[in-house]
Amino acid sequence: MANENTPKGPGRHNRAMLPTRKPQNTKKTLLRLCKYLGQYWFLIVISLICIAFTTLGTVFATRLIGVAIDDYISVFDFAGLAKICIILLLLYSLSSLATWLQSYLMLKMGQNIVAKLRKEIFQKFQRLPLKYFDGTTHGDLMSRVTNDVDNISMALNNSVSQILQSILTVIGTFCMMVYLSVPLTVATLITIPFIIFATRWVAKHSRKYFKDKQERLGKLNGAIEEIMSGQKVVKVFCREEEEIKAFDGLNRDLLHFSIRAEIFSGMMGPIMTALNSMTYAIVVAIGGFMMVTGGAMTLGTISNFIIYSKQFGRPLTELANQVNAIMSAMAGAERVFEVLDEEEEMPDATDAVVLKNVKGDVVLTDVNFSYEEGHPILKDVNLYARPGQTIAFVGPTGAGKTTIINLLTRFYDIDKGSIQIDGQDIYHIKRESLRASLSIVLQDTYLFTASIKENIRYGRLDATDEEIKTAAKLANAHEFIRRLPDGYDTMLTDGGGNLSQGQRQMISIARAILANPSILILDEATSSVDTRTEVKIQEAMQNLMKGRTNFVIAHRLSTIKDADLIAVINHGEIIERGNHAQLMEKKGFYYNLYTNQFEQNEAI
Repeated sequence: MANENTPKGPGRHNRAMLPTRKPQNTKKTLLRLCKYLGQYWFLIVISLICIAFTTLGTVFATRLIGVAIDDYISVFDFAGLAKICIILLLLYSLSSLATWLQSYLMLKMGQNIVAKLRKEIFQKFQRLPLKYFDGTTHGDLMSRVTNDVDNISMALNNSVSQILQSILTVIGTFCMMVYLSVPLTVATLITIPFIIFATRWVAKHSRKYFKDKQERLGKLNGAIEEIMSGQKVVKVFCREEEEIKAFDGLNRDLLHFSIRAEIFSGMMGPIMTALNSMTYAIVVAIGGFMMVTGGAMTLGTISNFIIYSKQFGRPLTELANQVNAIMSAMAGAERVFEVLDEEEEMPDATDAVVLKNVKGDVVLTDVNFSYEEGHPILKDVNLYARPGQTIAFVGPTGAGKTTIINLLTRFYDIDKGSIQIDGQDIYHIKRESLRASLSIVLQDTYLFTASIKENIRYGRLDATDEEIKTAAKLANAHEFIRRLPDGYDTMLTDGGGNLSQGQRQMISIARAILANPSILILDEATSSVDTRTEVKIQEAMQNLMKGRTNFVIAHRLSTIKDADLIAVINHGEIIERGNHAQLMEKKGFYYNLYTNQFEQNEAI
């Protein structure tokens, strides 16, 4: 529940000015990803066997080519050459089958891990406190669930098997080269230090820019989500050009870091190609010299070394080419784990109880609260609501009215004091039980992309169709629902955009009626509708409020004249309290609010 005092996330126009976050511990992130991989150890073992067979088969096949050159082609032994060709064909066929199997297993493992991550992060969202969502843009959260997890998916699907295959290829090739010729092996390894240095240098810089790129992408997504949601406001105030400029700034910022990230990762291909070409030249020169001077060197062995040097350098090149995916995955994993590591709502106390047969006796004693330390919002608030009473909160914007509701529902936790329901401190009540005893009807109603029936049933999932209709009738919603083409089965668009504000409000009230709460909270529930619709909603609200303890926040003071108690809040303190008649008689703050509003209505 957003409110006038809640700290918001970074504004749309200042996101680009946020400081760049430094990369976190790559080793820690990698170890956490390995824990997910460890759950699929059996698939990894099978994949390793397939990779080992493919790698060793390729190394052995290469050696057979050298044998064919020295023992059969040079002496024109075509029968022996045919046998070698058959063995090579069989070997390459089995290697292809093993490659397909390991690719299938790694893809299956990768997709399972990604599905698990998405599930964990969504479950985490359900356990995070409201203040986290108030301080984080929805676009950035969406980016973590989609873009960042997709980057992890790409790395798991391709990079893990590529790394394993590269390691085994390097080991097998190196052993075969040493077996054939130590001098040529040394010649092949001359460029390896340069390859390692280049890979480390590029990875160091590339990772930083990929992390920056992911963060800028999250900010851009946040801006898009915000503008799409506020498109009416943009058009009403003719701010299209300003928004285009603001978006262009964020887009250029993303472009800047994207180019840097891609440039650094793209450097590895040309660097590795140049170093590999140098290796071929060195091998041919030394091998040719040894052969001409009568050393123990044959044409087949030189051919083998040319191929082996390529096989030895190729895994390093492939690893370098994976820098893009690996660095992007590491950056994405860090952002995903940041959410998973966020502090959740305070756990229930060990002695927390379940509320039963709630009467609705609510007491606030010396309640103090601040969203930010040193900036108090509520100061020593004391309030008592007897069962069945209606308590109204009035006061200027920013006074702290909605904050009291946030504390009552434990969306936020108080700094000092106590809140009790039926004599039980809410911090000794199970949170789920506490919120189950409450229902909230907000000014800005939220309806899901589902049927009207399912939106009302959200208040109580086991409700029957008849109970839903009864709730709708009490909310004065049945008549307009009945006139819709599909009635209660009418599908709502995002946020209920195919209904009027008043109709959405009545469905929200029906949902609250169906929940049958003991304590009801109405947060400016009629401030956005016309007078005629307000009458219908007020009637629905009266039906909803019967027999419950009600807390009402209202700007239209005429709607709370019958409240049992009106608490006037200003600067976080209750400065006046009493019923309408008593407060009007005092001729204080409430009197001025009411008379000013009455005069404005008369003028209209």
